[in-house]
Amino acid sequence: MTDQPLPPPVMWAQRSSIVFLTINLEDVKNPEIKFNKDSIYFKGTGGVEKKNYEVTIPLFKEIDPEQSKSFNKGRCIEIIVTKANTDGPYWPTLTSDKKKHHWLKCDFNKWHDEDDSGDEGVGGMGGGDFDEMMRQMGGLGGGAGKPNFDDIEGDEVGDSDDEPIPELE
Repeated sequence: MTDQPLPPPVMWAQRSSIVFLTINLEDVKNPEIKFNKDSIYFKGTGGVEKKNYEVTIPLFKEIDPEQSKSFNKGRCIEIIVTKANTDGPYWPTLTSDKKKHHWLKCDFNKWHDEDDSGDEGVGGMGGGDFDEMMRQMGGLGGGAGKPNFDDIEGDEVGDSDDEPIPELE
């Protein structure tokens, strides 16, 4: 009995012109990755148990196979897929089959919403979005909830920062 290949864990995120894929599989030696205009194929052996993995991902829209690249990072395989229509809207989903795949998840560390501006601040949010979120949460910005240190004197008696550090015994 031969082991049936398993689909590897895949995470994805996108920008207007590219899609990021991360195949979370360690120590894959000589992975086979094929870019077709409407799908991506991966086959490899890896992970702690050195199992066989294989998946064909039917893509939501066409890509440019010539401009798409993969990088084996040892701990994972990163793939940058160039969309065929780089001016089109964001894809609502990665796959064309509209199924919920247990091995496919969003990569929120790389995710960037279509309506976000080009400047990436904290966690990929634009700076203004972050400030607004903090204001709504009652912290940072807007004066309300912002600490005021104006009444603190620098030469207060008992300021422990100015005392010498005691010797260790």
